[in-house]
Amino acid sequence: MDQDKKCKIVVFGAFGAGKTTLVKTLDPQSSHVEAGCSGGTTTVALDYGRVRSNGIHIHIFGTPGQERFEFAREIIGRGMDGAILLVDATSPVDDFIHHLYDSIVAAGIPFVIFLNKYENIGARPELVQNEFSAAVIAKVSALDRQQSLEALCAFAQTLPPHPGGHVHS
Repeated sequence: MDQDKKCKIVVFGAFGAGKTTLVKTLDPQSSHVEAGCSGGTTTVALDYGRVRSNGIHIHIFGTPGQERFEFAREIIGRGMDGAILLVDATSPVDDFIHHLYDSIVAAGIPFVIFLNKYENIGARPELVQNEFSAAVIAKVSALDRQQSLEALCAFAQTLPPHPGGHVHS
């Protein structure tokens, strides 16, 4: 019998925050469903990756960042053990980020805020930290695998076991 802990973590964030990059950095073999848009491509369904570290099997899902995909975020979020709110430190905290934050808090889901792009020119991490001072915030570059993996695993260690004991993939 496999005694490893399994958990489902869902990444929420605005368009361009770095959700797909984070999932791909954590699991280079991850799956991604995208469509073309002005400025490149965008996630229209989900990103999915798996990470195993310190006896934990982590199933990580990235959600679409456009407001119109609320239904997809709701479906992907079902049964999640934890959430990551990925915030771009170079962009202002807008109503959509507040909506995502409020939705996670209202659902009673354990979560952490990953502050992405905090090292970029124009970043204002202190604004995000002031805006969400009650939350746990980690500065995590979605491009840095070691940093991302350490932050993800530290968060996963704090989560209770998945109800029913297993995440099916």
